[in-house]
Amino acid sequence: MSRQSNRENLTGGGLARPLFRLAWPIVIIQLLQVTYNIADTIYLGWYDPTSVAAISLAFPLLFLIISVAGGFTTAGSILVAQYTGAEGERSAGRVAGQTLAFVGTLSVGLAIVGFLIVDPALGFLPTDAETGEEVVPQMAAYLKVLFVGLPAIFGFFVFSALMRGYGDTRTPMRIMVGSVALNVVADPILIFGLGPAPELGIVGAAIASMGARGLATIAGLYVLFRTNRGPAITRKDLPFDLDVIRQILRIGVPSALEQSMAAVAMVTLTVMVAQFGPPVAAAYGVGNRLVSLVFLPAMGVGRATNTMVGQNLGANKPDRAAKAVWLGVGVAGGVMALVAVVAVLIPEPIVKAVLGADTEHTAESIRLGTEYLRIRSVEFLFIGVMQVILGGFRGAGNTRTALGISFVTLWVARVPTVYYLAIVAGWGATGIWVGMTMGHILGTLVAVPWFLRGTWKQAVVDSNDSRAPEPAEG
Repeated sequence: MSRQSNRENLTGGGLARPLFRLAWPIVIIQLLQVTYNIADTIYLGWYDPTSVAAISLAFPLLFLIISVAGGFTTAGSILVAQYTGAEGERSAGRVAGQTLAFVGTLSVGLAIVGFLIVDPALGFLPTDAETGEEVVPQMAAYLKVLFVGLPAIFGFFVFSALMRGYGDTRTPMRIMVGSVALNVVADPILIFGLGPAPELGIVGAAIASMGARGLATIAGLYVLFRTNRGPAITRKDLPFDLDVIRQILRIGVPSALEQSMAAVAMVTLTVMVAQFGPPVAAAYGVGNRLVSLVFLPAMGVGRATNTMVGQNLGANKPDRAAKAVWLGVGVAGGVMALVAVVAVLIPEPIVKAVLGADTEHTAESIRLGTEYLRIRSVEFLFIGVMQVILGGFRGAGNTRTALGISFVTLWVARVPTVYYLAIVAGWGATGIWVGMTMGHILGTLVAVPWFLRGTWKQAVVDSNDSRAPEPAEG
């Protein structure tokens, strides 16, 4: 079987079918990614509710570290997509091998540093007596296992990104299904000590997740090196090539900064929300979980557009790349508009389904969460449009442009507006909801005119060269 037959044909024929076939496995992968956390939360909630608080507090730090790797895997995906479109299989394999080597080395370095600084870093965490005695030690134990397993987390991210750039999103999805199933089975065995296994509690949850992710990474490496799926990588592609590494850094650093910036914004907003008491914090948490689910179709189409733009620019078909973006805008925008209508018409039942029955303890959170979802629904259409436009910029290698637009979304529109409306203007919870909504609206109003300039329509690779030249910036 040829390599071509294992991936979507993105540079010829219709656009709608390959867009859909690329996008839906991406959505499933992200849902499965959430399942790791849900499984840990459910089992640990049965075991010891304090453990749930520990993993919740540990998540922002882990998310920040993972975002670093995310930028460089994005760079690998972009370069593989463009070389694949240019039919430079050898070059695609070279870039894929260099991405694996670079991110693998980075993950080992971050794992060592993270493991060594866990205890000192948590010593600076502001906590009350109960949290300090019960939660912090569990956070430390959980994070240490995760840092040891960091190469496993990064490894699957790299594999999935490289395959996405190549045009195959279903193979990573199949591996992810197996990994999540293994985690769901291993979690209770290691947490509760079922059968001959020792009772490990929160450490057992971490070991189960890292073991499942590690096997997924091994399976991914087998696919890349031992099968005809994905870019053609050999061991000769792994020793560092400084020219290729520089290109990965030029494209990857802005992406890493973009994702890290999002993590910092999330922490900043959480700190502001915490000032308004448990009902507001609960409504904010539930609302964000719902919006994150709503976000998945837009993200799937956006990442699929990333690949389609990359391959078509690599094939020197900029007009087809532009058509792919506008098709994605129509699909994502239409889906998100329909979701917005549902959120406006029946927000309360949706919030209750997540938060639980309406009792005297949850009534205020349900009311606030309903208001949050209804207000945020105004933003849904803009989320769909912006994710696809950003996917177009990233597919072209214009990651600095995507970074600039994301900065406007988060640090010009969202965070300052939440602070001003909720705290300075005294709007309270409503100010938080309105401020959150302004992010993608303003970001889209900047992104679309910038995209229409057309300065992004230039590949960053040369199909006649095994290395990638300087990226053009839009």
